[in-house]
Amino acid sequence: MKSLPIKKVGVGIVAGVATLALAACTGNDSDEGADLRGGTSEADDGSNDEAGDTVVIGFSAPAADHGWMGSITESARRIAEQYEDIDLRVADGTNDVNLQISQVETFINEGVDAIVLLPFDGAAMTPVALEAMEAGIPVINVDREFNDPNAARVTILGDNYGMGVSAGQYICSQVGDDPDAVVAEIAGIDSLPLTQDRSEGFKDALSECGQDVDNRVAADFTVEGGEEAASNLLQAAPRIDAVWNHDDDQGVGVLAAIENAGRDEFIMVGGAGSANAMREIQSGDSVLKATVIYPSTQAADGIKIARLLVQGKAMSDLVEVEVPRTIQLYAPVVTEENVDQYLETAFES
Repeated sequence: MKSLPIKKVGVGIVAGVATLALAACTGNDSDEGADLRGGTSEADDGSNDEAGDTVVIGFSAPAADHGWMGSITESARRIAEQYEDIDLRVADGTNDVNLQISQVETFINEGVDAIVLLPFDGAAMTPVALEAMEAGIPVINVDREFNDPNAARVTILGDNYGMGVSAGQYICSQVGDDPDAVVAEIAGIDSLPLTQDRSEGFKDALSECGQDVDNRVAADFTVEGGEEAASNLLQAAPRIDAVWNHDDDQGVGVLAAIENAGRDEFIMVGGAGSANAMREIQSGDSVLKATVIYPSTQAADGIKIARLLVQGKAMSDLVEVEVPRTIQLYAPVVTEENVDQYLETAFES
């Protein structure tokens, strides 16, 4: 089997002691100078960031055909570059399940110390992940879960249901319990469990203030799909008070459709947390008033966790001496009031 290219990444120059509070870890696809809270060169003695034995980590993720997915791989590379004791081997992004399986098999044959894997298809990648675990190579499963919990030592997830809840709670704060309020939703791909979870959380949160979804369309996480779905929605709904769009990449098209229709009577909430969405929010001149973050830093967190596992370290903010089995990241709401806190580390659509 042909070996994957090996890329050595090293020499971090980031000062300070990272506590590895993963919900606060950040990644940036838009600013090459962004600090992802790594670093070994100037870490204090005894801290988690102090340089240790070199850790060889294999990394595989789907193709970067979406701004969020591009940031996943870029953030993983960037955090590895901040640690002089990480040797990161990055496989080419692929949406071919068989190719991704062969990539993981190559990592196993090379005897890497750990594998960080965002599977194109969690179920299809489960057997090869089990193979790695049985070979004594810890697997860190990112975002899309395997169908066997034994296939990963650690699973790092975003919170799709929580995204919907956060979006619904924000809209409740804006429209209150007005019985005449019209709430709309522009979903992603309806057949995906992540979309279903987001919609369920949104519906549940709206019910707390007596609201429901009056108009709903689904797109496909693309700019073109977002524009088409939003155009259909705007034609079907002559009045809207608030709309939640699940994804900021497709939101580029959604905003184009809104501008073309000359509509501005409603507020809009985005999803995922792209830099362009945050700039719209920051401007104060857009219908887009908030976005809900689905962290594009999950793989970067996976790299840090892999390093801790191999070096026999724990998470320094926990009493437990082992790294947790499951980590779920938070879905905060970004508004004009707090956008500066998140903009620097946002991904570009």
